[in-house]
Amino acid sequence: MTLRRLGNSDIEISPLGLGCWQFSEGKGLGGSYWEALPIATVEHIVQAWLDGGMNWFDTAEAYGEGRSEQVLGAALKACGQKNGDVVVATKWAPLPMRTARSIVKTANYRLRNLKGFHIDLHQVHAPVGALATHRQQMHAMAELVRVNKIKTVGISNFTASMMRNCHGYLAEKEVPLVSNQMEYSLLNRRIESNGVMDTAKELGVTIIAYSPLAQGLLSGKFHDDPELIKRRPGIRRFRKPFWARSMAKSKPLIDTLRRIGANYDADAAQVALNWTVNFHGDTVVAIPGATRLAHAEANVAALAFELTKAELGEIDEASKAWM
Repeated sequence: MTLRRLGNSDIEISPLGLGCWQFSEGKGLGGSYWEALPIATVEHIVQAWLDGGMNWFDTAEAYGEGRSEQVLGAALKACGQKNGDVVVATKWAPLPMRTARSIVKTANYRLRNLKGFHIDLHQVHAPVGALATHRQQMHAMAELVRVNKIKTVGISNFTASMMRNCHGYLAEKEVPLVSNQMEYSLLNRRIESNGVMDTAKELGVTIIAYSPLAQGLLSGKFHDDPELIKRRPGIRRFRKPFWARSMAKSKPLIDTLRRIGANYDADAAQVALNWTVNFHGDTVVAIPGATRLAHAEANVAALAFELTKAELGEIDEASKAWM
């Protein structure tokens, strides 16, 4: 496994990290998106991720009101990991009445939830917060770096101009901005047309792609069985990409992915993940989730082959409607 630098830091990460939203135990608004997973299933998923050579995990305070952090920390310990063996990323939730001081005050909660694992990457989960400016948020994050509570700083869902500003605010404290976590997939390429991707490349910021499989759409399974989404828990089944008209539009892309995947004994989702983390060189990494052991194993296998330049370009052309 060839590791990549996380932004302008000395942290090295695999092209894929495990997204841990689904470890929320069904708690809270965000956690209700997924069914609660048995702890044995979580441990099997985490172990498969590690066995596949992947070395990092992304969670958040907002995922199940801290449950995801707790479950991840416990699972890593159950799998024989100790602090320093893996890279852990989490996020602070900019709730409406929180000030930037909350970032510093809640760091110990984050660490306690993670059960001894340090925070290698701490991120502001969204560019909101009525009582905290972005400068104040970044300076609070820089303070956590100064006192060794966290190693690096990232943001999530920030526009190109916001990202540039945060990069500058952190530079005032001599701390780099290492990442911007954005929704990005072959069915959502807006960051390539709104300046986020170009700005990230200019500043040396890693893009962490969440929902890189468009919440399962790029697997093709919902195209094969449109009734399947109706049996899924949470609000996903109501989203526009799952409407019949939208799936008819994306079906040719799925067909392209499957045809190219046949060259590597890979499925559509694996080809989509491979493209996502390779088309822009080392700029983009991705955090697919997994609710079953088979999902984790399949995602790891997405890095077992190398798409040709021609195949990367063909997939690019097939998905340009979503830029």
